Amino acid sequence: MEKKTIHTTDAPQAIGTYSQGIRVSGGDTIYISGQIGLEPSTMQMVEGIENQIHRVFQNLTAVAAAGGGSLRDIVKLNVYLTDLSNFQKVNEIMVQYFSTPYPARAAIGVSALPRNALVEIDAVLVVPA
Repeated sequence: MEKKTIHTTDAPQAIGTYSQGIRVSGGDTIYISGQIGLEPSTMQMVEGIENQIHRVFQNLTAVAAAGGGSLRDIVKLNVYLTDLSNFQKVNEIMVQYFSTPYPARAAIGVSALPRNALVEIDAVLVVPA
């Protein structure tokens, strides 16, 4: 299996030992690492849950584009929230970025996220080879 690293300056730089995304040999599957509400140009966390959710979707958009895809190509999302009462906000904001058919999705409550983020989302895309 061949893996191709996806990198863009339009999304936050990795803050650990991971890639922003990986495209798998055959060219049709992309895995995007968890994105948090970091502003790419400053690497600072945006304020508030709603701003963080928007920033996360913008970061996912940037990495998907760098890999040759878009949010339309996402087949699976994992949403990690430090407070599951914010799940409805995710739903409200998500419809601004996605249309039907929506990707499969899981929502997981966690005790903490990197940089004290309130939300993190990772994605799997299937794109034309």
